[in-house]
Amino acid sequence: MIGIKINGKKIEVREQKSILSAALEAGVYIPHLCYHPQVGSSTEIISVELAYRNGLPHHGDQGAPFQGCNLCLVEIDGREGLLQSCKTMPEEGMSISTASEVLGKAREENIARIFETHIHACVVCDKASGCDRKCCSLHVPEIERCCGRFGNCELQKVAEFIGIKNGLPTYTPPLKVPFIDEEPLIKRDYELCIGCLRCVRICREIMGADALCFTVQDGRVVVGSKGPTLKESGCHFCGFCVEVCPTGALTDRDFSTGKRVAQLVPCRSQCPAEIDVPRYVRFIAEGKFAEAIAVIRERVPFPSVLGRVCFRPCETVCRRGNLDQPVAICALKRTAAGLDELPYLQLPGKEKTGRKVAVIGSGPAGLTAAYYLNMLGHSVTVFESLKEAGGMLRVGIPAYRLNRQTLDREIRDIEEMGVEIRTGCPVTSLDKLLADGFQAVFVATGAHKGVNLGIPGQDAEGVLEGVAFLRKASEDDLEAVGDRVAVIGGGNVALDAARTAIRLGGRDVTIFYRRTRDEMPAYNEEIEAALEEGVKIEYQVSPKSIEKMEDGLNVLFARMEMGNLDESGRRRPVPIEGSEYTLPFDAVITAIGQNSEVPEGVVIASNVARKRLAVELESAKGVFVGGDLLTGPRTVIDAIAGGRQAASLIDKFLGGDGDISQYFTYLQTDRPLAAVQTAYVDQARALMPMLPVDERIINFYEVNCGYDRQTAVAEAKRCLGCDLRFQIKPAVMPPERYLILAQENIQDITQEGGVYTLYDARKEVYKIIGAENLRQALLEECAAEGGAQYFDYENDPMFTTKEKQLLQEYMEKRGVMPRGNDELDDLL
Repeated sequence: MIGIKINGKKIEVREQKSILSAALEAGVYIPHLCYHPQVGSSTEIISVELAYRNGLPHHGDQGAPFQGCNLCLVEIDGREGLLQSCKTMPEEGMSISTASEVLGKAREENIARIFETHIHACVVCDKASGCDRKCCSLHVPEIERCCGRFGNCELQKVAEFIGIKNGLPTYTPPLKVPFIDEEPLIKRDYELCIGCLRCVRICREIMGADALCFTVQDGRVVVGSKGPTLKESGCHFCGFCVEVCPTGALTDRDFSTGKRVAQLVPCRSQCPAEIDVPRYVRFIAEGKFAEAIAVIRERVPFPSVLGRVCFRPCETVCRRGNLDQPVAICALKRTAAGLDELPYLQLPGKEKTGRKVAVIGSGPAGLTAAYYLNMLGHSVTVFESLKEAGGMLRVGIPAYRLNRQTLDREIRDIEEMGVEIRTGCPVTSLDKLLADGFQAVFVATGAHKGVNLGIPGQDAEGVLEGVAFLRKASEDDLEAVGDRVAVIGGGNVALDAARTAIRLGGRDVTIFYRRTRDEMPAYNEEIEAALEEGVKIEYQVSPKSIEKMEDGLNVLFARMEMGNLDESGRRRPVPIEGSEYTLPFDAVITAIGQNSEVPEGVVIASNVARKRLAVELESAKGVFVGGDLLTGPRTVIDAIAGGRQAASLIDKFLGGDGDISQYFTYLQTDRPLAAVQTAYVDQARALMPMLPVDERIINFYEVNCGYDRQTAVAEAKRCLGCDLRFQIKPAVMPPERYLILAQENIQDITQEGGVYTLYDARKEVYKIIGAENLRQALLEECAAEGGAQYFDYENDPMFTTKEKQLLQEYMEKRGVMPRGNDELDDLL
C-alpha cells in the first residue's frame, strides 16, 4: 500500500493498481469509457489487419496500439500535461487532480470526437427528458436520434457528467454497414460502436474465446469479429460482451423488456420447480456428479424419476437451441442421479415441531409436499388407496419409461427420512383425519378417472378406458388385448396405451386422432418412438359409434376437416359429410382426457381451479389441495411444483415461515467466469442410447438406456453458461447529478457561497440561483414546497458571476428563463 492524494484527500492504494482504479475504489469518479472493472486498462492490445463486420472484411493497419478514449485524464503535480489515469500507476506521495477547467475542456473535446460517429441528437436536446424518440417534437431525422438505450446508456451518462457546453457536430454515419440481424443470440449494430474495445478484451481475457478483434482505418478504431460470423470466429455466445458494452451496439437478440435474468437464463426460469439448471449442468461438465444431484435435490425429492419422465420445458427454451440443438438437460439429470454415490442428503438441525400433517395421495405432488414438510420438522403421514406408493408415477407411466426399481428406491429414500406412507389405506372422511389429531391435510389424489367418448357403444365389452388400462397393465392385471387395437386420442396417455398394447401382444395397433400431427399434444419423441415400434397413427379421424360384434368391435369413423378456432385456440375439427367408414377391432382404448374424483368434503372454487398449483380450501380450515386434483391433468414437474407450494402454505398455516429452501452445495459465486467449455460450438447433441426395437416390444424393460459418464460430461459442456454473465461486475457509472430536495441531502452541504440548480419531477431545470450560504438557501427551498424535486450545486465564491453564466447558457439554448426564475426575469 502507498499513500497518495486525490483532489487534496489522502488515500491509501495498492501499488499495482492504476490511478483510475484507485480513484474509483476510493469513491472518486473519473470519466471513462474504455475501462471496465472486469478487464482493467487497455495497455497491451494492438490492432490486426482484418476484421469482419456483417460478414464483410475490413482491412486496416496492423500492429497499431489502442489509444483509449482519453476521457480519464488527470493532472499530477510535478508532471507536465494531462495523463491517462488508466495507464498511469500511482507513486508514493503523488498529488492528483481529477477536475479543473483544463481537464473539463480536454474531456469535452475528446467525447465530441467520439460523438462524431455516434448518433447523439438526443444527448444535447433540452427536451430529451421524457420525450418519445419515435415522434420527435423538434423533427430531428430519426437516423440522428439516439438508440433504445437512451436514458440507460453509459455513454450518455458520461457525456452528461462531462457536460457538453459547445454543442456537438452533426452526426455522419462512419460506415454504410447495415444493421446485423442474422447472427444467433447477439445483435451487433456497428453504427453505435464507439471502439472502446471492452468486448474484445473480455472475450479474450475472461472467456478465452478471442473471437473479436479490431483494426484501424484512417485513424479510427473498427471493431469486428475474426471470421465472417461469430460462430466461425469461435464465439462462445456467453453474452459477456453485451454485459460490458457501454452503448446499444451489442444487445441480446429476441430480448423484450421485463425480468432480464429470467429471459437470459430461461432454462431455470421456465422450470416449474425452479431447479438451478445451469448450476447442476456445470457440475456435470466438471465431472462432479454428486454435487450436480445435490443441486437438483435442493428443489425436487426424486431426481432420478424426474430425469426419466419430465416433459422438459427447460429444453424448449434452451438458448443453445438457437445455435443447433438444446442441451439434453433432462437426460443429464438422470445420469447424475445414476452416477451419484452419496446417500440422500438431509440438512441437520430441523427440530420436530409437534405438528401432524396428513397427505392424501402418494403421487408426485403428495410425496413432494410430504418430503418438504418432514424436512421442516412436521410429522407427516401419507395415505394411499393403492397397494403400492407412487400414484400416477406407478400406475399412469408405463415401466418402459420409468422402471419400478428407480421409483421404489426414491420413495424408500423419502420414507427413510421419516415420512410414513400407508398403502391400501383410502381416506373416506377429512373430518375424521382432523379429529385424529392432524392439524393440516393436503389432498393430492391426482386425476385417475377417464373421460367418456360420448358416442353410442362407448360402454361395450372390449372398450377400455386409457388410464384404467395403464393401471391394470402396471399391476399385471391384463390378459392379451388381441391383435387389432384402436386407441382414440392424441395425448401422452394415448401414446402410452398404444405402446403398452404392442407389448401385450397387439399386432395391429392404430391411434386415431381428430386433429393434425402439429396439434397433437403428446411429446414428439413419444410419437416417434411409437411409430418406430410399429404403432400406426391416423390423423383427422374421429369415432362416431362403436358396435359389439361376435368377433370383436366395429367402429364407425368420420374424417374431419379443420374449422374455426375453439376455446383452446386451436381449429375445431368438423366431420366431413359422407366420409364415414367402418373398421373392425379386438379392443378399443379411449384416451381423450382425465378427471379427478374429488373426495367428499372437498369443494374447489371454480375461480382457483387450474390457475394455482396449490391452495387452501375456503370450505375446510386446514385443508389444502394441489396437483392434478386442482389443476387438472398436467405434468410430473408441475405436480412437484404444486407439492412444493403446498408445503410452504401448510408450514405457514402451522406457524412457520413457509421457507422450504435448502442448499446442499456451494453456490459457486466466486468461481472463474470462464465456463468449462472448450471447442463446443459445432458439437452435436448426444443421442440417447435405446434398446433395439425388436427387444423393446416384447417386454416392459426401460427403453432409454441413459448416458455414460463420458457422454454426459461432453453433453454438459455444450451448455453456454448463460447465468455466468451475471457475475460480471457492473461498470462504474458517473455519480447522479441530481439529489432529491430533502433535508437529509442538505445537512452536510457547505455554508459557503455558490450556485444551486433546482429541477422538477421530469428533471428539467426549474431554477438557477446563487447564494451566500448554500445550505441555508437550499433548506429554505425545501421548506417552500414549490415545483422543485431535485437539486445540484457547486461551490463558487464568485456566485453572482457563476449564476449569470449558467442563466445565460440556459437562455441561449432555450430562449426563456427557467420557470422558477420569474422574478429575476421581470427584473432583467
